[in-house]
Amino acid sequence: MSNQTTLTQFLLLGFSEVRELQILHFVVFLVIYLAALLGNILIITAVVIDHHLHTPMYFFLVNLSIIDLGSISVTIPKSMVNSLINSSSISYAGCVAQVFFLIFLMGADFSLLTIMAYDRYVVICQPLHYERVMNRRACVQMAASAWIGGILYSALHTGNTFAVTFCAGNIVDQFFCEIPQLLKLACSDFNFSEIGALIFSACIVLSCFVFIIVSYVEIFNTVLRIPSEQGRHKAFSTCLPHLTVVSLFVCTGIFAYLKPTSSSASAMDLVVAVLYSVVPPMMNPVIYSMRNKEIKSSLRRLTAGRLLTKN
Repeated sequence: MSNQTTLTQFLLLGFSEVRELQILHFVVFLVIYLAALLGNILIITAVVIDHHLHTPMYFFLVNLSIIDLGSISVTIPKSMVNSLINSSSISYAGCVAQVFFLIFLMGADFSLLTIMAYDRYVVICQPLHYERVMNRRACVQMAASAWIGGILYSALHTGNTFAVTFCAGNIVDQFFCEIPQLLKLACSDFNFSEIGALIFSACIVLSCFVFIIVSYVEIFNTVLRIPSEQGRHKAFSTCLPHLTVVSLFVCTGIFAYLKPTSSSASAMDLVVAVLYSVVPPMMNPVIYSMRNKEIKSSLRRLTAGRLLTKN
């Protein structure tokens, strides 16, 4: 019987054992990863260099881009390497690190999405109070609370998960170390502390989600009173995609972590994991920035400036 003191590695689930499909998986993940890297790095560069973008909204956007860079780098590179070299192993320490950083960054990510919804609510529904409410100190404190809260949240879940004894093998039915799949390997059928932590986390996430929904309902009510059709279209084109990605992130995340785990791997588990861990970091730059005229004009100015410098 093996336990956590003798377990030195886990075996992650591959998308296929067919070599051609493994290469296809590598190429698809590589394209997604590079797209996410490029989009988020462009946002960070534009906001840091362009002083016109030194506002609360873009301050939070830079934090979100940094988190997205980290979260997509936790899962995808290891899966790509395993597909390329036809391997499935990850060390015990690597699995612990993967769980810690993924939960930390996902927690911070969702906290920032909630803060950004509040920022949009204040600027649209209470514009006269915006500078007082969203001052520099308040913005720094909000961002810091998101990062620190993510660390504490992750430490709780990581500690509870790896405090158990694993004696049901070392095969993880997922392409990264996911807590529900790891708990399937525990000697005990129930890890009450981690299950309790997951339920408590789901309550917090749902509360934040409700807060985001209520904020956007208030925003929509305010926007509908805007006489300019162009102004209404701009607000809706920004808010609706945001709500779509947040809803996808919350629903798939809760489904993955609270649904009863099956004894065998399923394609649904893989799809859900991709939807909450891979899609948001790739889509956030598109939704929050590439559709944003200020970001696009800033990138054009930066590009033009560099071309002029070269000439």
